Amino acid sequence: MTSDNAAPVASPRWHNWGGNQHSVAADVVMPGSADEVAALVKEAAAAGRRVKAVGSGHSFTGIAVADDQRMLLHRLAGLVAIDGDLVTVQAGMPLHRLNAVLAEHGLAMPNLGDIDRQTVAGAISTGTHGSGQAYSTLASGVEAVTLVTGSGEVLRVDSSSELFPAARLGLGALGVLVEVTLRCVPAFVLLADERPMPLTEVLAGLDEQIAANDHLEFYWYPYTDRAQLKRNNKVPASDRPLSPFRSWLDEEFLSNTVFQGACKLGQKIPAIVPTVSAVAARALTARTYTDRSDRVFCTSRRVHFVEMEYEIPRECLSEALSALPRIIEKLPFKVQFPVEVRFTGPDDIWLSHGYGRDSAYIAVHQFSGSPYEPYFQAFEAVCEPLGGRPHWGKLHYRDADSLRRAYPRFDDFVAVRDRLDPARVFANPYLDRVLGA
Repeated sequence: MTSDNAAPVASPRWHNWGGNQHSVAADVVMPGSADEVAALVKEAAAAGRRVKAVGSGHSFTGIAVADDQRMLLHRLAGLVAIDGDLVTVQAGMPLHRLNAVLAEHGLAMPNLGDIDRQTVAGAISTGTHGSGQAYSTLASGVEAVTLVTGSGEVLRVDSSSELFPAARLGLGALGVLVEVTLRCVPAFVLLADERPMPLTEVLAGLDEQIAANDHLEFYWYPYTDRAQLKRNNKVPASDRPLSPFRSWLDEEFLSNTVFQGACKLGQKIPAIVPTVSAVAARALTARTYTDRSDRVFCTSRRVHFVEMEYEIPRECLSEALSALPRIIEKLPFKVQFPVEVRFTGPDDIWLSHGYGRDSAYIAVHQFSGSPYEPYFQAFEAVCEPLGGRPHWGKLHYRDADSLRRAYPRFDDFVAVRDRLDPARVFANPYLDRVLGA
């Protein structure tokens, strides 16, 4: 595994960003074109081998674990074409580079998550999402993909194809993505309004807040009754930028340097964690500023963690959220990260978490190296009976039988997998568990 800014190396040893997934590949390949990808897949299929395309390692599940051949796509990271608001890029392009390219052409992604280190292929294939009633996963903005199937065929899939609802969010199970066409929007500015407030106040006006704001999310600080509400709305111009000092203070010093120090101290002295959480929640100050959309959506994350995120029907949020304090109080360890809550609207992508319904997402985190399994398992036990769907790139303990009950089109997706990769060239233990061997 390499840093976010370094080119990948052909080492057989790999670990993900969170440090909780590891693998040793039999060999590593780094194709530079779709034809090279196709040739490598054909060769692997003929030899009965497995191939796993790997992005930047920002998934916490084993979705990118390669125990046979690892395929790195960093050489497939260029701009292919721009046609109005349709932008085609090679699938290995990182989101932060995509955002820069779009800005140069007066365009932007309509919505983003809060991390921009993932590749385009990795982000859409795992269901990466932001927040906002008018939006769903990033995959909902995909207009076409070009992928290499398990037989080595180079296949373009767009909205005219019956494969489209599966191929837009395919978990890497249908083929190796080599190009992605995204529907973008004219570049825009966001007004960010972030303010601390009691959690009860956030929840009391939540439905109205979701409807009234383009993008809304909040964080709850465990062991406290405090939250931070974040609202982002489009405005005509960036007339209230943060000063360089305030930006450094908030994003680098407090959110990364100080927070990492607090997490390390909490690992050594767990008893202080509730006090640290209370101080952090009380120390938050309101801020309002404007900036280019991707710079508001995305933040620098240098404090490494592991994460579980569950999508649940919007109407079940209160039940799921109210269970968390009870879960946390019973844990044999302390929780060092705030809980993140976001909201999206429905889409029609078969394995999208938001398929067919308004969604609330609850994300629970723990500092890398700290215990987490009892916390995550207890939270999953709350969400699963509510019809919850785990984020494909974040830790969960579900298998194909339980996921089939959560996704109405699950078997349709598996049928497409059978068609495009009948020999399971792209399978790995994670996909065997969540889709069936």
